Amino acid sequence: MAQLFEVHPDNPQPRLLRQAAEALQGGAVLAVPTDSSYALVCQLDDKAAVQQLRRIRGVDDRHHLTLLCRDLSELASYARVDNRQYRLLKAATPGPYTFILEASKEVPRRVSHPSRKTIGLRVPRHRALRDLLTLHGAPLLGTTLILPGDVGPLNDAHAIRERLQHDVGAVIDAGACPSEPTTVVDLTPMGNGGAPEVVRVGRGPLAPLGL
Repeated sequence: MAQLFEVHPDNPQPRLLRQAAEALQGGAVLAVPTDSSYALVCQLDDKAAVQQLRRIRGVDDRHHLTLLCRDLSELASYARVDNRQYRLLKAATPGPYTFILEASKEVPRRVSHPSRKTIGLRVPRHRALRDLLTLHGAPLLGTTLILPGDVGPLNDAHAIRERLQHDVGAVIDAGACPSEPTTVVDLTPMGNGGAPEVVRVGRGPLAPLGL
């Protein structure tokens, strides 16, 4: 049975988040709230956990997974970012956006897109998730918690625990969570002088991006 960590939405208890971080470091996949919807997360360098995350989500290695970072300086360690891209990122983070960028050598090849060598990156605003990232001390690999056959993401901690009780190590419950995935923007065309491409319109508005 997956553990359930019930934390305060504005002042999440460090003791409980520390236990969640320990579960991650032990190889677990967690279901966590974000400022868009629930996501599945695991350690970036844990091959078995990444495979489990993909299995739960029902996606193959061509599906863009996302690195959830604490801030832009951390994001820049895992992606190649030029000045134009950085200005756009700065205008939209933290927030409910996922940006596709060229992966740096810090990203294991097995988690970047196999042909494009790209990765999704995100700096979330959700307090409990940001505190978890701080306690973990490194980015987490994640994907929106949409299960095979479902049309939208899950957003209720107890329902998630019921459906995934044998698949995830823990679920973090920080109260009400939106049920709309992030807006996804591909920034790789900007590296060749092109314009960013909107891949999916979600919770993040396009106006702050100038799109």
